[in-house]
Amino acid sequence: MPSLRLILGDQLTRSITSLEDYQDGDLILMAEVKSEATYVKHHKQKILFLFSAMRHFAQALEEDGLNVTYIQYDDPENAGSLGGEIDKVLQKKAFDRLIVTECGEWRLSEEIKTWERRFDLDIEIREDKRFICTLPEFNKWAVERKALRMEYFYREMRQKTGLLMNGDEPAGKQWNFDADNRKKLPKDYSLPVRPEIKQTDIIRSVIKLVEEHFSDHFGNAEMCHYAVTRDGALRELDWFVEEALPNFGDYQDAMATGEDFLHHSKLSAYLNAGLLTAMEVCRAAEEAWEEGRAPLNAVEGFIRQIIGWREYVRGLYWREMPDYAKLNFFGAKKALPDFYWTGDTKMHCISEAVRNTRDHAYAHHIQRLMITGNFALLAGISPDAINEWYLIVYADAYEWVELPNTHGMAIYADGGVMASKPYAASGSYINRMSNYCKSCSYKVTGKTGDDACPFNYLYWNFIEENRDKLEGNGRMGLVFKNLDRKSEDERKDIKQSARKFLQSIA
Repeated sequence: MPSLRLILGDQLTRSITSLEDYQDGDLILMAEVKSEATYVKHHKQKILFLFSAMRHFAQALEEDGLNVTYIQYDDPENAGSLGGEIDKVLQKKAFDRLIVTECGEWRLSEEIKTWERRFDLDIEIREDKRFICTLPEFNKWAVERKALRMEYFYREMRQKTGLLMNGDEPAGKQWNFDADNRKKLPKDYSLPVRPEIKQTDIIRSVIKLVEEHFSDHFGNAEMCHYAVTRDGALRELDWFVEEALPNFGDYQDAMATGEDFLHHSKLSAYLNAGLLTAMEVCRAAEEAWEEGRAPLNAVEGFIRQIIGWREYVRGLYWREMPDYAKLNFFGAKKALPDFYWTGDTKMHCISEAVRNTRDHAYAHHIQRLMITGNFALLAGISPDAINEWYLIVYADAYEWVELPNTHGMAIYADGGVMASKPYAASGSYINRMSNYCKSCSYKVTGKTGDDACPFNYLYWNFIEENRDKLEGNGRMGLVFKNLDRKSEDERKDIKQSARKFLQSIA
């Protein structure tokens, strides 16, 4: 008897395990369904990117002679859920089993577990072999450690893959070149010109669908910067390696007004949807270093984001869920300010990050961590609110990657499961790594008062208010010494400025 094979929207990889051992008579099911498109109100470009990529992938499978049933969102008989579409297929034809590769989100994983009883059918959930570290391997690594620090996990991934290794030693005789990767973008610097992404007939039809069915979602529906096919994603990879990677390391933490992508690859959307695989991307970067086309600090920094952070957050997510999402170390409970959606704020850094996010469903990791994330931390925004925002607004966002990065890194809601201290910073960091402050209505040198950069007094107010939770952290000692040097009047001004500002955005 044939098998029914379900391909999810982030499994657009020809070698995905659910397609292994495909035989004539099997049926591949792909569906654009309301339950997946609206469990949060995803950015219009995220929906546009995924639906377009899914349709192209299904088309490629059919061209290879595979039997595919594809359900479009606006199909009058669309059941609205994956389970509903499976039920429709099973009513028409009998299958001996349903094969699916393990999904990336706890929410859907729990639903899939109910399908065997619901459909009275064997459900075969296969391992997602696109990842370098299996979940059992991560758990074995984690159980032996008091602290789950990414750096040590990353070193084991380097050894496992052989990337940037000379035998047992790291290339360049050090594991991490992050200290070399913190340069501010020079004035009048010429950035590489990105290739235009041409619209296909499929993209144009999906644009119309998004505007009709998701008009109240965040962002716009212009597909300006995302390829939607495997070949297109490979061209994006080739361009990045040749044009942007050589200076990626130096300026990967930099930010600049009007420069939405800088030297960043933008490949995370393709990796997380399956159009590219982690090892092929890392091998391409490594080859550029071996051939002298990119420096080691750039290549190491890039590879670390993929085999280090990306693999690490996935392992941590599945190890710690579902309780992880409920953690709220600081007891933060404030609502998300409206300017996270509108960009209407005098804080130029926030306005720029939101504009970039709205326009492209994209912002690079420092904008996410040290601008929107840092503000949410300092202002005491509810973890649920900021986590939902990050999941909504980025084309590369899936809960397995979004939640640990936000919950653990950006807002320290997990109390140190991931990071050794909160990534809290005042306006001086933003000024050091960007030109944002030059165009801001606030003065980055101001400490308190209406004209002062809100990040400055919010930072010290956050430190003061959470002293009981943070003073025992060995990495925070110098911070509290600096706080104790401030006079009583200075502390009073900080508290008043913070209270006034937070009330104004409530």
